[in-house]
Amino acid sequence: MSTKNLLVELLVEELPPKALKKLGESFAEGLTASLKAQGLASGESTVASFASPRRLAVKVGNVITKASDKSVSQKLMPVSVGLDASGQATPALLKKLAALGVGAEAVSQLRREGEGKAESLIYDSRQSGATLAEGLQHALQEALSKLPIPKMMTYQLADGWNSVQFVRPAHGLVALHDSDIVAIKMLGLTAGRETQGHRFEADVAKLVLKDADSYEAQLETEGAVIPSFEKRRAEIEKQLSAAAAKENLKPIEDDALLDEVTALVERPNVLVGQFEAEFLEVPQECLILTMKANQKYFPLLDADGKLTNKFLIVSNIRPTDASLVIGGNERVVRPRLADAKFFFDQDRKKTLESRVEKLGNVVYHNKLGTQLQRTERVATLSGTIARLLEADKADAELAARLSKADLLTDMVGEFPELQGIMGRYYALHDGEDKIVADAIEAHYHPRFAGDTLPQGAIACAVALADKLDTLLGIYGIGQVPTGDKDPFGLRRHALGILRILIETPLDLPLHALIKTAAGNFPVGMLSATVVSDVESFMLDRLRGYLRERDFEVQHIEAVLCILNGRMHEVLPRLQGVRAFAALEVAKDLAAANKRVQNIMRKNSEELGADLANATVKPALLKEAAERDLHQSIQDITPFAQGYLNHGDYAQNLKVLTTLKPFIDDFFEKVMVMCEDKELRLNRAALLQQLGKLMNQVADISKLVT
Repeated sequence: MSTKNLLVELLVEELPPKALKKLGESFAEGLTASLKAQGLASGESTVASFASPRRLAVKVGNVITKASDKSVSQKLMPVSVGLDASGQATPALLKKLAALGVGAEAVSQLRREGEGKAESLIYDSRQSGATLAEGLQHALQEALSKLPIPKMMTYQLADGWNSVQFVRPAHGLVALHDSDIVAIKMLGLTAGRETQGHRFEADVAKLVLKDADSYEAQLETEGAVIPSFEKRRAEIEKQLSAAAAKENLKPIEDDALLDEVTALVERPNVLVGQFEAEFLEVPQECLILTMKANQKYFPLLDADGKLTNKFLIVSNIRPTDASLVIGGNERVVRPRLADAKFFFDQDRKKTLESRVEKLGNVVYHNKLGTQLQRTERVATLSGTIARLLEADKADAELAARLSKADLLTDMVGEFPELQGIMGRYYALHDGEDKIVADAIEAHYHPRFAGDTLPQGAIACAVALADKLDTLLGIYGIGQVPTGDKDPFGLRRHALGILRILIETPLDLPLHALIKTAAGNFPVGMLSATVVSDVESFMLDRLRGYLRERDFEVQHIEAVLCILNGRMHEVLPRLQGVRAFAALEVAKDLAAANKRVQNIMRKNSEELGADLANATVKPALLKEAAERDLHQSIQDITPFAQGYLNHGDYAQNLKVLTTLKPFIDDFFEKVMVMCEDKELRLNRAALLQQLGKLMNQVADISKLVT
């Protein structure tokens, strides 16, 4: 059967720009998957997705007009239920067959499957393949039902009586199998071959499509529309770069903004605008944010990354004289920049310190008190952490005290994304030390995966304190993340704490940090198990973080067994374990270690002795093999300890390989579980000494299953 390319387009009013990319991808994937499932398209069918502000479309290659018939087997019911003692059909079986559209004559055609009580009646039939019209109707309905629509709207159809629901009112439906119209209906529309081009720049009001393959070219030439989202995005990028290069500047990089602008225009035209240089007195973060968020402009930066008074506009029209478009955009942006300047000037009339007490009027959480109470807890914890890091306690406490004051400024009220950033500017204006000001901004970091970490002990102290307070507080009142729901960002806070401790790195035991943070809350405010709960929660995040860094699960568990919260050591220890595991003797030593642990456990249970601090008595080492093992342990212990002290974990583990022949000889010739209790205890002490030596970096017994 010959195949042809299929085009489906839904013409709508302007779609939500932030959702357009996903809508286009979902529409194409959903419709194609349904066609393939029905046998109308194959796994080799090519798929081209199109998404512009006013349309969702997909072209699927190699689509047939009718799917092949196929054999279908249906399990009806157990034989004992479907047939009576004489082998005649029961009413239940006849009713089931009737539901399938067949009568009693089909009973003789049923086959049996299974044995005994599990034996069932199977009905085999030949199912006619779907026609393209039937299959596409179903596929379109399925694709639309699965669209990730942010919010549905109900609108009335042209008949004035009926209403339908969709993300935006739909005005046209195209379904072409090559050049043939496929008879389908959706959202009150009947499929045809007519669509619309650009609202203002199309050559014709109604664009009549020749066939499926002509769709993209006709829209571009006759309709003045680039229907492909990716092609339109690439065109905008090219024009942005070219326009910036002419000015010897570079546009700000922002993929989210680029996606949003791509979803706003059908025929991009990049133009250069500018504003008065006096506005550059305002922090560039404010100007950049207002241009991006409110106007969707691309600010231009100089070679040093400093904002200039020029910006790029992505227009949806291409007039011969673009001066009116440029002038209009310059007039629009000016009040926005003026507002930013006004906020900045007004905010600097009051110090951050003068705003702190007013945080007492801001509720942080109804079960956790006000922002002022939270700030006081964070300040106390920041000072404690700073002292542990041998940094200035007073600076850390001051930075923490001022860290939330910018929440009460006009600028942050208008642009919440600038919290911390504006706090730094205002702190410097108030004459605070640069270390304090930097910590105010940096305490929010890392804000997302891959974000930069706070730099310096003071900034790290405040960042850790802020995140720990949030984590302990919210977790401690029962607001635990579930599934993909984490409204307070506790997973993000936990990962931020771990990254600061691991990647900075900082020698601050995790358990002690969590316990200290919990102690800053009033008695009874948090759950009794909050410390252990949060520690377990963070260790789960740690495992995920380490897996993402391509460490093996066995290696991770081996290190976590003995890490004892020293997060700053986790990466070098894992790297040491990875190097050790690559050695030929690693599995044998890991297995020996596991054997040692099992023997120790059995000895402790049977003898009731605590072997943790047991010492070896050389005089009781009767066998040559145990004397040799004891001597080899004494010989390499100083080297292993030296490597451990210097953080050379790979070398610490590598030196263990010299023990292998002595361990093998010991287990072959020495009976640990002997009758003589004194000998048995001494040999157990020897193995305890061996186990301690082998497990300094990680519990290597975890490397074998």
